[in-house]
Amino acid sequence: MVRRIPGLRHLAVCAAALLLAGAPAAAASASPARSAAQSARPAPTGAAKGATAGPNPVAARLDAYWTAARMTAALPAGTKGSETGPALSPAVDGPRPGEYIPPSHSFGGIPQAGTFFWTDTQGTGRTCSGSVVRSPGRDLVLSAGHCLKGYSGTAPQRRLAFVPGYHDGIKPYGVFPVGTNGVYVPQQYYDLGEHAGAAYDFGFAVTEPDQDGTSLQDAVGGVRLLTGTGYHHAPVRMIGYPAGADEPLECWSRTTRWASDDPADPGTFPRIACDAFVGGTSGGPMLVPWVDGWAVVGVIGGYHTGGNTAQVSYSAYFGSATRALYDAAVTGAPPAGAGGVRG
Repeated sequence: MVRRIPGLRHLAVCAAALLLAGAPAAAASASPARSAAQSARPAPTGAAKGATAGPNPVAARLDAYWTAARMTAALPAGTKGSETGPALSPAVDGPRPGEYIPPSHSFGGIPQAGTFFWTDTQGTGRTCSGSVVRSPGRDLVLSAGHCLKGYSGTAPQRRLAFVPGYHDGIKPYGVFPVGTNGVYVPQQYYDLGEHAGAAYDFGFAVTEPDQDGTSLQDAVGGVRLLTGTGYHHAPVRMIGYPAGADEPLECWSRTTRWASDDPADPGTFPRIACDAFVGGTSGGPMLVPWVDGWAVVGVIGGYHTGGNTAQVSYSAYFGSATRALYDAAVTGAPPAGAGGVRG
């Protein structure tokens, strides 16, 4: 049984206070009274302002397409638990008897977390969560493999873009298109599928500059990617964007080790109890305080595609495979694809 750590809430509050003093400023708290003028992009501290590449017409077109109405109407790319697999009882991987489930709450968001938007083959808007990770190209977003797997290689992008800090139908830092052949998901995830390959349910997207020519990390900063750090982390701040919600959710909890007892979803995964993380939150980061801001140790995904209930979530373990995929995205290696085909 997972037991609540004494003083965890106090530790989380202290960590948050320290980070707010030195990390990029969070977006302002959402309010129904926000005017269009308040959608102007703020400049968070800690985001290095480099030279711009000039206006990006692709980003301008996506900015015009993704209106507040379209973003609000977008459906989750994949629900927690498989869209295609058998229905599972909440008892399979839900809360344990007597387990404390930390509450989540809506908040204004942080610049480094946001949401992907795209249209599926039927033209329906889709969405999934993600976070900006630091990279030499200053252009990388981390998410779940099941969110991004349809866009590898030469697959059509269908208006695929990342909106950091999204809230209330507003794009406070602009729109960042995902580049051609810019989606990286492990080959093992394509080969094994979302269940047998649950241990590889992570991915990266390489973005283009926004409509003003500013790179993503220059606009919002980034979080540090940690790999090989084990399964036990506390405190952990989990962030996700429920589809159709005005604001993201956050929850403070801890991660523990979960060895799968389901032969259809083999592997060992970080497990975290947090209430109300539903469809759309897939790909959302699990963050830990770090000396220079935030670091990410997992994303909502993996076992049972991130969890069969809204109270318990999982991540694929971030180890050597995650680091190898990051390196491939950073160096511009050909991305993997379904059937082992590289674009």
